[in-house]
Amino acid sequence: MEKLTMAGESNMHEEMRRAFAMLSGKWKLEIMWLLHQRTHRFGELRKQIPGITQHMLTAQLRELEADGLVSRTVFAEVPPRVEYQMTGKARGLGPTMQALTAWWEEYGRTVPPKPNSRGRKARNASLEDGRPRIAARGNRAS
Repeated sequence: MEKLTMAGESNMHEEMRRAFAMLSGKWKLEIMWLLHQRTHRFGELRKQIPGITQHMLTAQLRELEADGLVSRTVFAEVPPRVEYQMTGKARGLGPTMQALTAWWEEYGRTVPPKPNSRGRKARNASLEDGRPRIAARGNRAS
């Protein structure tokens, strides 16, 4: 095998940085994982990704579409139906998704669970005893 020169290594590093940038983002890998399974409608994606806001899902899907990894199909119906699916270019990531799945199946149990602190949190309008919170005058219950 031919050794890479410093220039070649630097070039490949820059290329990989571009690849990482396409997939970086708080939600992109999770979106890609779901679309790897099947075509989804916007609402389905939002329901399957706890904590993601509508704004963030829209932004991440637009970036993935701009990078040629996701295609968006709008159907002329009332109400309009929009479906998202992986492109052929993104399907090339299939072996990477399978490798990640195999890695997780082998090592996932050794990773301590983290509290889900991503995205918007559900508001809890009651105290521990189950009674509703009452806002003091001039203050809002949170």
